[in-house]
Amino acid sequence: MPVFVTRPMTTYKILIIDDDSRIRQILAEILKTKGFFPIEASSGHEALDLVRTMKTDLALLDLKMPGMDGFDTLREIRKIDPSMPIIIITAHGDVPTAVEAIKLGANDFMLKPPDFDYLIITLTKALEKRELENKVRRLNTEMEESLEWLLGKSPLIKKVIEQIHQVAWSDFSIIIQGETGTGKSYIANLIHNLSARKKGPFMTVDMGAIPETLVESELFGFEKGAFTGAEKKKRGLFELAGGGTLLIDEVQNMSPFVQSKLLRVVEEKKGYPLGSTQPLDINARIIAATNTNLKQAVAEKKFREDLFFRLGEFMIVIPPLRERTEDIPFLAQRFCNEAATELKKQSRGISGAAEKLLREYPWPGNIRELKNVMRRAVLLSAGDIIMPERIEFLIAAEHAVPGQPLPDEHADQSLSEIEKQAIQRTLGATKGNKKKAAAILDIDYSTLMRKIKQYGITS
Repeated sequence: MPVFVTRPMTTYKILIIDDDSRIRQILAEILKTKGFFPIEASSGHEALDLVRTMKTDLALLDLKMPGMDGFDTLREIRKIDPSMPIIIITAHGDVPTAVEAIKLGANDFMLKPPDFDYLIITLTKALEKRELENKVRRLNTEMEESLEWLLGKSPLIKKVIEQIHQVAWSDFSIIIQGETGTGKSYIANLIHNLSARKKGPFMTVDMGAIPETLVESELFGFEKGAFTGAEKKKRGLFELAGGGTLLIDEVQNMSPFVQSKLLRVVEEKKGYPLGSTQPLDINARIIAATNTNLKQAVAEKKFREDLFFRLGEFMIVIPPLRERTEDIPFLAQRFCNEAATELKKQSRGISGAAEKLLREYPWPGNIRELKNVMRRAVLLSAGDIIMPERIEFLIAAEHAVPGQPLPDEHADQSLSEIEKQAIQRTLGATKGNKKKAAAILDIDYSTLMRKIKQYGITS
């Protein structure tokens, strides 16, 4: 019969543990005919040595053996290799014995002489299960390493990574809570891309940026003629996010009326477009993000308790950057490398003194601020090493107070002059691409165009 495992059968080492040489020989011959690699052990102690040295894949274990019996051997094998499948084959079996063996970690229990076809089927399924578990373990390790590269390696962020692992493949509604700039939208997108909905759309709505009068139509859409100006039907974000994920950012800004509408959607998985009597089936996973403490908002009657519990089937709290200073040099170097690649500049890294400055600064703008500072540092630095003077100057410029002098050699320049130079250098680095320059400077396109006109910059 075919063996549905990913490795060649001859690489699977099957350990036969029995004090009866005839039994070992019979089992070994059968395993060989099926393409496996049998290894024999006449005692529990010999078996343990082989498990340690040969890295066996599965064991066929007799219970009644002189010296170390099968139960003791089973216990010791589990200490060496907790996941190795073990099948008990014994002539002295009853229900209590079988139950005890299974409790100790045996995968199956058979009486001698076993049905050899059934033995091979059982053995094969056990190997398949172990292969699958090993594959899942490898994928989880790779995913964890990948997420650490993106988010950091501090204990606090590792807890967040663990939570992402736990919830990504479910369909739970999630609340992501964290200060502005901690990466709530980024983590929501990561969860979407790790979920079964990853092939579906990822839509975002910022509740703080939409007038209350338009929120309902944005979320649920409207029918033609639903109100003055509704000249054609419009699909809402819940419908557009069907099969995917809808991120509701700044969810604390929802009015009581919109909260009640959202609660109905979450509970019934249906929503009504404005002007329609026919409900739409809602098939979008909801992730809500907030920079406030929603539990406190519930206590203060500013947010519906029932909606909080519906949205918060799972909750992730992202720690601010100042509470995980171990991640700052790592993230700063990553942003530095990304900016150097984007701007086609040589960058060998960050000096020790600059790194110390980065660690000591409280980063009120969190990761977003750190990324902005590092991108601008790469853009404005003449050399290929980021020096502390550059970091200090950029932080000061970021939080400049009118009338307060700036450090370093630029102290005699006004903030307007510094801003003009930064825009000019960025436009030069992007070869006049204003959209790209706006992204690097972290300002919107219209603001950049206004600044270009204000400073009389030609490109």
